[in-house]
Amino acid sequence: MVIDYIKNTSITLIKTMDNLMVDDSQISGIVDAHHHIWRINDLDWLKGPTQPRIFGDYSNIKKDYLISDFLVDLQNSGVEKSVYIQVNWPVKQEIMEAEWVQEVANEFGWPNAIIGYVDFSSEEARETINRLNSFPLMRGVRQQLHWHQNPLYCFQPTPDLMLEKSFQKNFALIQDFGWTFELQVFSSQMKNASLFAKTFPKVKMMLQHCGMPEDTSDAGMAKWRVGMQRLAEHDNIFCKFSGLGTFIHKNDPNFISDITSECLDMFGDKRCIFGSNYPIEKIWSDYDSIVKAFIDSTSNLPIESQMNIMKYNAEKFYKLG
Repeated sequence: MVIDYIKNTSITLIKTMDNLMVDDSQISGIVDAHHHIWRINDLDWLKGPTQPRIFGDYSNIKKDYLISDFLVDLQNSGVEKSVYIQVNWPVKQEIMEAEWVQEVANEFGWPNAIIGYVDFSSEEARETINRLNSFPLMRGVRQQLHWHQNPLYCFQPTPDLMLEKSFQKNFALIQDFGWTFELQVFSSQMKNASLFAKTFPKVKMMLQHCGMPEDTSDAGMAKWRVGMQRLAEHDNIFCKFSGLGTFIHKNDPNFISDITSECLDMFGDKRCIFGSNYPIEKIWSDYDSIVKAFIDSTSNLPIESQMNIMKYNAEKFYKLG
C-alpha cells in the first residue's frame, strides 16, 4: 500500500508539473515588434570600416539582409507578423528608407508596420513627418536618444535632448497622426524620460530593450530599477522585450528571464511586447533560440499573459489589424 501511495503521488505530481509547463506550440501568431532589413549599400555605418560598437564585432552581418532572409530565419519560430524599425540611413534619406520598406511590404506582405525616422531637432521635421505620413504602414518614429559617458554606448551628444524646446515643439506634431515613439535611453536618462512622457501623455512610448541594462553590477542594476520604476508609473510607456544580448554579446536565457521578470513586475503583462532585434542579434544567435528564450522566460505566466506579450499587445500598439 505504501508503494501504491508513493506511485500514485508521484503520478499526480508529474501531472501537476505538466500542467504548470506551457507548451511552446500554444504560443501562436507571434509578432516580432523589433527587426530590421537592409541593403548594405544604403547604410554608410554598415558598409564602412568596422568600428567599435555597442554590440561588438559585427563583421558577419555586413551584407544585405533582405526580407527574404528574414523570412527564412523566422520560418520555424511561430512568428506571423512583424514591425520594421528604422536603421539609420544617411542624413536626409529617411523618406527613401520608408519608401523602400513600404515597397517591400507591398510585394511580400512583410513587414506589417513601419517605424520611421524623424530628426525632431531639425527645421525640416514637419515636412519629414508629413511626407512619412503618405506611407500606409507608418505607425511611429524612432530617434535614438541614448547618451552615455562611455563613447562606445553614446548616440546623442547630450543626455537631455528630449527636454529641449525645439525638439518638443516638433515632437508634438506626431500627436496629430496618432503615432507612437520608440524611447531609447539609458538609466541615467530615465528621470528626464519620465518628464518627457509626462509632457506628452497622449503619445504611446515603447521603451527599447528593457531600458538597456548595460551595467549589471549591483549598483548599476539598482540604478536601472529606480529608473524603470519611475518610467513604469506612466501609463503611456510600454516595455519592449528585445535586445538583451546587446551588451553581453550572447543570447543568455537566464539573463533574459531575470530582466523580463523584473520588467513584468513593474509594467505588467499588458504593457510588455516582444521583439527579436534581428539581424543585430544574428551576430551571436539564431532566430529560433531568441524567440524560445523569451517564451521560456514567461513560461510561469498564464497562457493569456504570454499571448499578450508575444502577440496581442503588439497588434494593438502598432495597429496591425
